[in-house]
Amino acid sequence: MELHMHSHHWERRLPDWPAAAIAGFAAGAVLMVLELFWSTMVTEISPWTTSRMVAAIVIGPDTLQAGDFSLAVVAVALATHYVFSIILGLILATIIAPFHFDSSFGMVLLTGAVFGLLAYLFNFYGMARFFSWFDDMRGWATLVAHLIFGMSAAIIYWKLERPIA
Repeated sequence: MELHMHSHHWERRLPDWPAAAIAGFAAGAVLMVLELFWSTMVTEISPWTTSRMVAAIVIGPDTLQAGDFSLAVVAVALATHYVFSIILGLILATIIAPFHFDSSFGMVLLTGAVFGLLAYLFNFYGMARFFSWFDDMRGWATLVAHLIFGMSAAIIYWKLERPIA
């Protein structure tokens, strides 16, 4: 077995953009299912609470005071969530492709986990400065969900990507 000390150096290599967008979208769905499960089964909080929080990014903080269910709020929350998930999938692919972090299952999984951690820190410590209602969501459950998001996005991208010549 040969040891490749420099196998992850930067190389001009474009990501597979469609695969990246699909990976972000699919990982966003995984994150959403985890959040809905966690909020309803473990914390017994209404699943619409998170929808209102996400929609409030676009619509404004008055959305946080809305009733239990609103189709418009859920639609805005879904659109916002999936746009952010796709953007994160595209960013992750721009990290994976040029550094060849897709060289093995373990490497892509580790890259996704680190990316998920960074996404969690950015969302709940960076963006929360502007959207303070996310402060209450900080914690290990949200961190684990973001780690799973990052790993899911990385693995899905790895499986779907096609080499670009």
